[in-house]
This record gives sequence, structure tokens and C-alpha cells, in this order.
Amino acid sequence: MKRRTFVSGSAALAAAGFVSTTASAATIKPYSWDLNPPTDTRDNFIAWGKGRGEDPVFLGLRWDRFQAMLKNKDIWGASTIRAFLLTPREEFAAVNPAIHKRAYEHNFLDIGYGVTMSGPHLQGRMTNVIDVKRGEKVLESGTGSGCQSAYIANLTENSYTIEIIKPLADRTRGVYDKLIEKGYTEFQHVNTKAADGYYGWQEAAPFDKIIVTCGIDHVPPPLLQQFKAGGLMVIPVGPPGAQRVPNVAKTQRADGSITTSREDIYGGKIVPFVPFTKLEGDKIAGTHNR
Repeated sequence: MKRRTFVSGSAALAAAGFVSTTASAATIKPYSWDLNPPTDTRDNFIAWGKGRGEDPVFLGLRWDRFQAMLKNKDIWGASTIRAFLLTPREEFAAVNPAIHKRAYEHNFLDIGYGVTMSGPHLQGRMTNVIDVKRGEKVLESGTGSGCQSAYIANLTENSYTIEIIKPLADRTRGVYDKLIEKGYTEFQHVNTKAADGYYGWQEAAPFDKIIVTCGIDHVPPPLLQQFKAGGLMVIPVGPPGAQRVPNVAKTQRADGSITTSREDIYGGKIVPFVPFTKLEGDKIAGTHNR
């Protein structure tokens, strides 16, 4: 069951003063798990997406970034490639007109509320390493723009995402709802919640995969408890502004004991993230760093 504690899409967007420049009144052909965008040539991809009802300019930018991600080995699995090519990243960047046309840049982009939209290379790699299978339950801590869970919604029907900044959570839920109305029915797969993501989503646990999109100096014990043996969690860990990004695997031994192991998805490279903030009552106060 979807937990939606936010205002409706239209109301949220109006409250945020957001009017999309991508013809939000237009509709696209409804989503299907059988949709398979061409991956052979740029022209074929743009023609296919245009036939579905998407903007050819942004389709071209999406294709170009996809090629750069392939070259940089930030995306490789067929299902993740499909998810990237089907996700209208520009729609999530449109909340800030200053970054709308920059949606496919290899940069962190300001979406307000003191947070950023991670670049497509980072989101692509984080999504690819957890290897989401259809039917798996995936939790994201740190909804932000909503783009990361939009990719997940093209991989499984069970996407859960938590955002600590309630006005941002409201706005992003509104973006999802507006896009569902427009025809992107895959975003019905996204369950949203305004809460402190450090504590996960106990009533929806356990999860097969977890993505954390904010930096912290340790792996939160509640998240470790809420993902299954055999599962994977990708999380930025380290001091403020200097995190590394391990992929944490959870294994259950024959005697029933649980162990975890880590593999850095960037080979030790430092990647700065916004801090993993915490709630005290209904106010954000500091971070969860020890």
C-alpha cells in the first residue's frame, strides 16, 4: 500500500511555484514493462522517444549522457540502461528553472532546500551496483529530486523512498503525481514518506536493496537490520565532504550468524555528499555523524 502523506501533485507544484517548461499538459504513451528503447543509434532512440511523446531535445541530451556513462563504465547492465533511457531526468530538474536545461550534465545541481540532485554518472553507478531485480523491494534514504527512485521504478514495482525535509518531500511527491497524470505510470511504483531516513522504514522492511544518497561516518544500524541476508546496500561513508562509497553485502552463514562485507564502488575515490541530517522532534538538528 502506498503511503502518501503529502499534498496532491497539482497542489504541491502550485505551492512551489513550479510550472514545467516541458509542456506538462502533454501526455505520453503509457508505461509497460515491455518498453525497450533502441540502443543502436542516437537517431533511432530519439525517433522512438519522440513517438512516445517526449521532447527530442532532451532525448538527444539523454542519449549523449548515456554514451558518456558507457564509456566511463558508470552503467553496464541491460536493465539499468533501460531504466536510465526511460527516465525523464529533465522533469525532476525542472523544479529549478536555472538547472532545467542542465539536467544531463555531469554535475551536482542545486534543487533548493540546501540539497543537490546527484549527477547521472553517480546515480547510474549506484543503481547498477545493487543490481535490482523486478519484484525486489528497494529503499532509498534521501529522496531529494526524486530521480534516483525514478530509475528504481523502472526496475521493480517496489520502490520506497524517505526524505527528511518535509517541504522537499511534498514537492517531490507532487512531481511524481504530476508525471503519473502525464502518462509516466511507472512512478506509481514509488512509495514516499517524510521522515528521518536513518531509521529506515520498519513497517515496509525487510528490503532486498538499499541506496543512501547522503553522507555519514558510519552505516546506520537500523538500515543494516532492515535489509535481507543476501542483500546489498550502497552508502556514502566517511567524514563530512569526503565520503567513499562502499557497496555493503549482507551474508548469513550456515550457523545462522550474519556477516557484512564492503567493496568500494569507486576504488577508494572520495565523493562528497550532502550530510545525513537528523530530526529532533519535527525539526532538523545537526547530523547523524558520531
